[in-house]
Amino acid sequence: MKIYSWNVNGIRAVEKKGLLEPFLREHQPDVLCIQETKAQEEQVDGQFLEKYGEYEQYWHSAERKGYSGTAIFTKIPPENVVFGIPEDLKHKYELDDTYGDTTKEGRVTTAEFEHFYVSTVYTPNAKDDLSRIPMRQHWDPAYLEYMQRLNEEKPVIYCGDFNVAHTEIDLARPKPNAGKKGFTEEERSGFDAMLAAGFVDTFRLFEKAGGHYTWWSQMGGARARNVGWRIDYVMVAEALVPVVKRANIHPDVMGSDHSPVSVEIAL
Repeated sequence: MKIYSWNVNGIRAVEKKGLLEPFLREHQPDVLCIQETKAQEEQVDGQFLEKYGEYEQYWHSAERKGYSGTAIFTKIPPENVVFGIPEDLKHKYELDDTYGDTTKEGRVTTAEFEHFYVSTVYTPNAKDDLSRIPMRQHWDPAYLEYMQRLNEEKPVIYCGDFNVAHTEIDLARPKPNAGKKGFTEEERSGFDAMLAAGFVDTFRLFEKAGGHYTWWSQMGGARARNVGWRIDYVMVAEALVPVVKRANIHPDVMGSDHSPVSVEIAL
């Protein structure tokens, strides 16, 4: 079973470039988790929905049009799909700030399958001036608690754009970026907490070296020079590690400033 995650930075833009169909045809994901759809389902015409009809499509869009949003496309019918974060966690962690209510931005979609859950997340960006770091210190534990809760029922696979490079080998230029958005101690500690809770970074099961990135600035030819950041991940519960056969980054897939990431599991 192949599970892919891709921040498309606008699904209509990727489709208009003619790059979504060849990606799906070549890689054949069984489950595709998408971030930054930047579209309501009704904004995608019927031809799009019909074109990708082999996938059941579950869209969770932001209330604000053209912003954020996640979706899950799956060939395997799920038993249930849940949008967003549970109400009690919303209240516990206070997930709105001066920028807006993150729970109305379509940032989490979760599908329940027979043997496991798959959740996709588009984590709020800390902002250049770090003004959303306080939100990150609410959001990261809220989402983690949600995953821990699900993991008590069935093993969890969760993936998406976490908007953080975990360690120095996860970005090309760690020293000049230390303390900047995506590489602050606060954000990195949020990732540490996931590992401490027993979730595993699947890519690091197979690749210990640096130089592997999932996002590149669109300025200065950063992608061609591979001056990037690894901020997109597929995480699994420890119980699933024995069935993880491979985990990959796909920098050759174009259409977004992010590349897809994937995991293949023997289930």
